[in-house]
Order: sequence, then C-alpha cells, then structure tokens
Amino acid sequence: MGCLIDLMVGMATTTFPGAGKRSRHNLLRAWSQSALTLLLITLGILVSFPFVWMVRSSVMLEKEALVFPPIWIPSEFTLASYIGALTIQPFARYILNSLFVSTTIMLGQVLTASMGAYAFARLRFPGRDKLFLVYLATMMIPSQVTLIPSFVLVSWLGWIDTYFAFIVPGLFSAYLTFLMRQFLLNIPKELEDAARIDGAGYIRTFATIILPLAQSALVTCGLLSFMGSWTSFLWPLIVTRSSDMRTVPIGLAALQQQQGYVNFPQLMAGSVMALLPIIILFLSLQRYYLQGIATTGLKG
Repeated sequence: MGCLIDLMVGMATTTFPGAGKRSRHNLLRAWSQSALTLLLITLGILVSFPFVWMVRSSVMLEKEALVFPPIWIPSEFTLASYIGALTIQPFARYILNSLFVSTTIMLGQVLTASMGAYAFARLRFPGRDKLFLVYLATMMIPSQVTLIPSFVLVSWLGWIDTYFAFIVPGLFSAYLTFLMRQFLLNIPKELEDAARIDGAGYIRTFATIILPLAQSALVTCGLLSFMGSWTSFLWPLIVTRSSDMRTVPIGLAALQQQQGYVNFPQLMAGSVMALLPIIILFLSLQRYYLQGIATTGLKG
C-alpha cells in the first residue's frame, strides 16, 4: 500500500509541482476513511447477523431451522410459527401487558426524573449536593439485594399478580435523574430569571421553559426506561402467578416450556414479535435519542 501511495504521489508531483505533501496527505486521508468505512460495515453486519438469523428462522419449517450445514434461504416461507406462537400461548395478551406496563413506567420515570433533576440542577436549598450524592449512591446497590424486601412489601400490600406490582416499584430511576440533571445544567439561567421577572413560579417555569427545552433528554430517558421495562424478566417472574399477567419475557420462557421441547421457529417468531415494538419506537425517535445522549454529559 505504501509503494502504491508513493507511486501515485510521484505522478501527482510530476504533473503538479509543489503538490506532493498535499497529495500524500489527501491519499492517506482517503485510505483511512475507506478503511474506517469498511470496518464499520463489517461491524454492522456482525451486529445485525443475529437478528437476520432470527427472522430467517421464524419463517422456516421446523425441520430446516437447525440442520447443518445451515440453509440460508428457506425452501418454503411460512407464517406457521407466528400463528403457533399466538395460539399455543396468549402471546398477544403478553404484548399488551408489556406495552401497558412499559408505557406507564416510562411516563412515571420521565416525570419523576425530570422533576427531581430540576430540583437538583436549578433550585438552591441546604444539602442539595449531598442529597444528590446519596441519591446516586443507590445506583451502586444491586437490584438482587432489594429484591426480597420489595417482594415482601408488595406481598404485604396485596399487589401480587396485579399491575401495581409491576409499575409502582419502577416509577423512580436514579440513573435517569442523573441524565436529566446533566442536561438541565446546560440551560442558561437567564431564561429562568426572565420568567421570574414575568411572575412565573417554579412549577410554571418548569412546565413552560424547562420541559420544552429538554425535549431530546426527555425522549432519551423515555426510550431507556421503555426498553428497560420491556426486557425486565426477574421481577415480573416473581410477582406474577396467572398467565394473564405475564409480560413478553415471561411469555417467551413459557412458550419454550409449553410443548416439552424447544420449537425453534416458534421461539424465534415470538422473539421477533417481542422486538418489533422496540425497533419501531427507536427508529421513530432515534434523532432525539442521539441528540440527548450527545448533550447529557457536556457539563457537570
């Protein structure tokens, strides 16, 4: 590659005297960009391969799904696995449960995180920073440590096998509060001063100035909350008893155990249906998500 670059630079120098250094720099830059593009394409293929394999397996016959060497293109495209996943287990019910629980938790976490972040970032009160550090310290406690106390409390309240057991313990998030606080620190204080001059209080300032400016951070927190709730497995497994209250991850486990053996195409069909809402939500909001991730750590 070095000899080729030298040859091309020599030809450019002969044709355009004095352009040798510039030509070599441009060629090296072009080669580096090409190598980086090739690397990104390769990584993209590797990352997307499991999803492509999952979709491919979900539309195949069961006898073709696990043969070796693998069959890349199905001899017959069929939706029997999707129909089987929806009939063997009430998978549509699982999806509706997950949608309701995840959406409710997302709205609750975004509301509590934005209000807490506003207090920690914009208001001044004694012990604010120390209280924020204590709040952040809860992130270092593994969820398994609080699992039994949370279950005992939920059981004492009579919430086992109800939506309250899913939703109420997950309405608060220290991580999302931290992300929102980092974003709110970037908002100019002069905007709040102008609102205060106009007679706006804390609630009005928060609702009419802070929230509209924090749109990208709110979307980012909402996506993170929704995906975390959608993929949660351990806590829903513990607090559910009936099949009508199962969420998608629990439904996938039940689908795997229903027939006494693993029906691979049906399991892949259930996984595809479980991923579709997250993919659609992310693709529709990815611009706000990327902007929010890029701007939540600029100051703090």
